[in-house]
Amino acid sequence: MNKLLNIAQAGQRQFVREYAFKSELKIKWVRPEKIACFKPEKSGDLAKLPPLKADELLPEFRDCKELEKADETVKSLFKLSNNASYLTTKFYRDEMVKEVQRHAQDFGSMEAKLAKMTAVIRRYQEHMDKHPRDKMIKVRLKELIDKRKKFLKYLRRWDYPRFEWILEKLDLVYKPPPAHFHWITRKESLQKLTDTYCENLKEERLEAYHKQLQAQQIPFLEEAIKKMQFVRQEQISCDVPVTVTEEQIADSKRQLERLKELQQAEAVATSKKQNEDGLN
Repeated sequence: MNKLLNIAQAGQRQFVREYAFKSELKIKWVRPEKIACFKPEKSGDLAKLPPLKADELLPEFRDCKELEKADETVKSLFKLSNNASYLTTKFYRDEMVKEVQRHAQDFGSMEAKLAKMTAVIRRYQEHMDKHPRDKMIKVRLKELIDKRKKFLKYLRRWDYPRFEWILEKLDLVYKPPPAHFHWITRKESLQKLTDTYCENLKEERLEAYHKQLQAQQIPFLEEAIKKMQFVRQEQISCDVPVTVTEEQIADSKRQLERLKELQQAEAVATSKKQNEDGLN
């Protein structure tokens, strides 16, 4: 007991948290917003159902001649908007099937099944936007989205051209499940942001050093040409073997002219851009 008291009174021990990561670069990380799996952003539905026409009649009464002469009150009884919701869902489902079916009587192919499911999914999504607490529709919607993913996975494996075609026709994006699932954590995100910051900083400094070297090229070449000419004249006057040829001096002069032209062109482009920004 005395040993424990002595250890406690000896001084406060410093504990270091090794499982956390704190960036010293003052990088701010905000946890991404969680999106429900039945939302269009997660389910892959790029488009919504087209708005229903105000005078759209029930499909079985479109060609009825008696309705053409009937009163507006009677016509309103046969409009889709004034009838049960499942009839509107059936109307959208049949319209979407017509876009992908192989022939007029095709209602059981893979394309027709996917079109039916997509129409119902988008109707359920519209319902969930208005009634987000409807748990029964929410469960049905999740199950239907998972079922459609399973069908798309099968079609992608066995008939890839048809898979691409059906995605284009139905305005869908197939999102396969990740190979390795892991939670998004603050530590890992800060590490990635810090690595990205360091890479960008390195690129910026390398670019600045590259520009500094480019700015020193013209004075360096001018000094080099003068020294080569001086060395050549001294070698000729002293009657020793000439190591600096006129071709080397001419090449250096051509390189110097080329650099001056590039520098002048860059200056003109920079001034032009500044003038355009000033006008805007």
